[in-house]
This record gives sequence, C-alpha cells and structure tokens, in this order.
Amino acid sequence: MNLFADIRSLVIDCLDVLAAEGQLPGGLDYANVTVEPPRDPAHGDMATNAAMVLAKPAGLKPRDIAEALATKLAGDDRIASADVAGPGFLNMRLAATVWHGVVKAALTDPDYGRSAMGQGQKINVEYVSANPTGPLHVGHTRGAVFGDALASLLDYAGYDVTREYYINDGGAQVDVLARSVYLRYLEAHGQEVAFEDGTYPGDYLIEVGEALKAKVGDAFVDKGEQDWLDEVRDFATERMMQMIREDLAALGVSMDVFYSEKSLYGTGRIEAAIEDLRGKGLIYKGTLEPPKGKLPEDWEPREQTLFKSTEYGDDVDRPIMKSDGSWTYFAPDIAYHFDKVSRGFDALIDVFGADHGGYVKRMKAAVAALSDNAVPLDIKLTQLVKLYKNGEPFKMSKRAGTFVTLRDVVDAVGKDVTRFHMLTRKNDAPLDFDFDKVTEQSKDNPVFYVQYAHARVHSVLRKADVDVSDATLAGADLSGLTHPAELALAAKLAEWPRLVEIAARTHEPHRVAFYLYDLASELHALWNRGNDDTSLRFIQEGDSEATQAKIALIRAVSVVISHGLGILGVTPAEEMR
Repeated sequence: MNLFADIRSLVIDCLDVLAAEGQLPGGLDYANVTVEPPRDPAHGDMATNAAMVLAKPAGLKPRDIAEALATKLAGDDRIASADVAGPGFLNMRLAATVWHGVVKAALTDPDYGRSAMGQGQKINVEYVSANPTGPLHVGHTRGAVFGDALASLLDYAGYDVTREYYINDGGAQVDVLARSVYLRYLEAHGQEVAFEDGTYPGDYLIEVGEALKAKVGDAFVDKGEQDWLDEVRDFATERMMQMIREDLAALGVSMDVFYSEKSLYGTGRIEAAIEDLRGKGLIYKGTLEPPKGKLPEDWEPREQTLFKSTEYGDDVDRPIMKSDGSWTYFAPDIAYHFDKVSRGFDALIDVFGADHGGYVKRMKAAVAALSDNAVPLDIKLTQLVKLYKNGEPFKMSKRAGTFVTLRDVVDAVGKDVTRFHMLTRKNDAPLDFDFDKVTEQSKDNPVFYVQYAHARVHSVLRKADVDVSDATLAGADLSGLTHPAELALAAKLAEWPRLVEIAARTHEPHRVAFYLYDLASELHALWNRGNDDTSLRFIQEGDSEATQAKIALIRAVSVVISHGLGILGVTPAEEMR
C-alpha cells in the first residue's frame, strides 16, 4: 500500500473524468502531476500541483482547473475536503478511515513499504574498496555503512543488487606492504629493524610477520627481494584482506563480490578495455596542456597515450599509458568498470572517499564511453568523520599507527550505534562522531530516540492484558482513533512507502534515518500527551476494545521502525535499560 500513489491515481482518474466531460482537453500529459505532503501541515494532509502543471497545456486558468478537480475529488469517500489555495494549489484532507487503513496495512502486509520501483534492474554498488595495506579506518567506516545501507535500500525498492569490494592489490602499495611485513618477519627472528622509505609501522603487522615466520621459518632471512617479494606480497595481501573481512563483519557488512585489481594484469583485460575505446576513436597520442597554477619543477610537455574523456564531459583528456609504456592507475580502473558493464549491470554506483572528488568526471566519462551511454554511473562521495570525546578531538589507536580504526569505533560503541550515527548526515556533509553523545540517552541522540520508541512499544505489548498478536490487532475496531495526535501518527506511517521510493531514487539512505527520527518523535509526543489526557494512554483499563485499537496504532509504528532499521543494518531494541 502506497497511500500517496493511491491518491495520485484518484487525482488522475478525476482528471480523466473532467476530460471526458469536456472540462479539460483530452491527451494531456500527467507525468508531472504530483501528490505530496503540503509544506505547511496546517493546510491539509496532501496537496496536488495538477492544476498548476496542466494550466498552460490546457489553455485554462489554474484556479478553474483546481476548482473543477476539487468538486470531483470531494465525491470520493477517502477525501474529507478538497480546498483550492492561492493561484491553483489543491489541498486535501483525508477521512479518518484512510489512516485506519494505513495502520491495518502495516500490521497485515509484511512487505509494507517495499516497492517494485526497481523492477529487478541489476545494480552494482561498489564501496569501501580500501587498499589492503592495513586496517579499515573511521573514514572507511562511513563509506562502508553508507554503501551497505544504500544497497539494502535499493534491494527494498525492488532492485537486484550486487555488493562489491574492489581490492587495490595491483599497485606499488602492495610491494610496500610486503617490505613492511618482511621487516616484522625479521623482527620476529630477533633482528633490530627500522621502518624507512614509506613502509608501514603499524603494530597490526607484528602478527603478520610472526605468521610468516611460522609458515616459512628462516627461509627468507637475509635474502634479497628477488627471493621473497612475490610470495610475501601474496601472503601479506591475503592476511590483510582477512582482517578487513573480519572488520566488515563486525560492522555487519557482507560483500557479494571481492574483485582483485591484480586479476586485470597479464590477462588481456586492460588491453581489451582500451581497445574498445580505441575502436570508438577515443584513444590517441597527444600532449596535454600544463596544469593550472604554479608548475612543478619537474614538469615537461611530453607525448602520452590519452583517453578522449572530454567527449563525455570531463575537463581534460586523461593519460592511460605512461611514456615508458606502463599503464597509469586510471587504465585498470577503466578495465574494471568495463568488466562491470560486460557483466550486464543496468546501473553502477561507486562510493568513494572525499579525496576522490577529482576522479568523478573521468570515471563517469569512461563508463559512458564503454557502455555507449547505456549504463549510468553514480559516484557518491563520503565526507570526513571527526571524532570527539567530552567535546574534544579524540585519538585512540596506536595499533594502526596514525589513525583510528573501524574496529576501535565498533568496539567502543557497538555496531548499531556506529551504523545509525554514520547515517545522521547526508553523505557529502562532514560528520562529527562524539563517543559520549552517540551513547547518551536523550532526544538529542537520534540513535537512542528511535530505539527507545521501538522499545517503548514492546514494553506496552508486554504489559497489556489483552491479545496483542498482529492478526488480532489488525482486526481491531479502529474507529475510536480520532484524536489529531493519533491520526498524525498514522499519517506519518503513511509516508513510509513514499519515503522509500524517494530515498532509493536519489540514492540517499540518510533519509531513512531522518524519517525514523520523525516517526519516533510522533510516538513519543503521543505518549507524553497521555500523561495529561488519560484517554490517549495506550492501555485503557477495563476497555479491551479501545486498548487493542491504540496498541494496533503503536504496534504499526514499531513494525515500520523495524523495517527502517533493517535497511540501515541496525537491530531494533525491544528493551532498554
């Protein structure tokens, strides 16, 4: 059930009647006709722009269309009133029975809020994709939560979703990792070592060095790189990926695909992708203009192999091969996305950190060229996370060397708090994470406030002395739910299916977190009203019928909260202490 879609269908039906009666010309395009909540709730429950968007093509005044439409709408039992406002906006109030139907739908339909909008389209969501050179840090945490919640949201909206992690194991950084592990390996054999030349000094590699010693003994001691680099690199990468998988699992993230960058090298895949672009006339030899601003001392104009990315909206064409004949870092990324396109995905989403902002246009250009503009790529950037404790900037990890790890955060406050709070801001807005505030029990903490609403409902269910099974509650007589606060809560429930589709369409899972906070606020407000007005209390002593009706309403709230938290990857609380 999607009440907004149902009322929009009613509006369209009424417009068709007006056209059949000759009050509107036939063949009007209704695509831009919307039904949504009015900006000011005092104006009504829903508003439609039908008269405003149809006036010009119909050759009529908006207000004339609105008045005719209002007359038709008023004849439907679901519409309590339809009033024209301003130049032609139409505000509607719905009958109480409509809101009662929403409550019943939430209780009886296990898929209440789910959408078929995606129509099974295959969509690939790539996120985290950190270099396998160390533990995931707090920045990766935000990208992991955002990407995972987005994937769940799209699945909920009817898409066929693949969660994917791109392992950056093909560049020089994994050689540095191997050298760092080798130093820890020598250390495990009792040697003094120094971390130089950019090697990784984090304590997390101590156990990897010891594991390497347990595997090969002293076979690599005092040997040159040519004897151990390849084997240590593979060993270290696998151990790092094992650590990353464990960290993601602690956060509740499970990937469908781990795709290795290394698998692109020596297999002809990079060459195939570049040849595809060459066949489209998009690869050429040329010399780029000097970079803007102060030139680097070592800059010199040189001929390079370039991808004509400006043909697809990029600012400049991009090198794909160095002057020595080796690939640039962009070439394997092109090949990787060519592989995604070849796997038959209808759309791609990449979740990158804020430092990848300059990478967006070139990657979009590559996918547009590779797919002949058939496969859209949306790149979502997640901004930085600032950590605080007692209001002060906070550092807590020595194990990682220079940063706070994902595991540090999860161990400190738990998976659920971490995930919810990471979605309390839009992905491209900076996020403050205060370890004290995210665990405090107050309205200012959205994690607590939403969980408390769910737990409050379950507390009522435990205390009620009537049958509170969902089947019984769905059959309860809800006609007694007439107070504006009760109907407002039901109206907020009605927004859930619409919210899911908007959030999925815009790729913004934070909207779910915002909605859940608003829904929880309505529930808490109704609870507080019951302190003064006993007729609003959820348990009405001696009146089982009224009790079941009121509990049906709040049970529907807990159902929707549970659905929403499920999308966010958060376990609903049934009890809080």
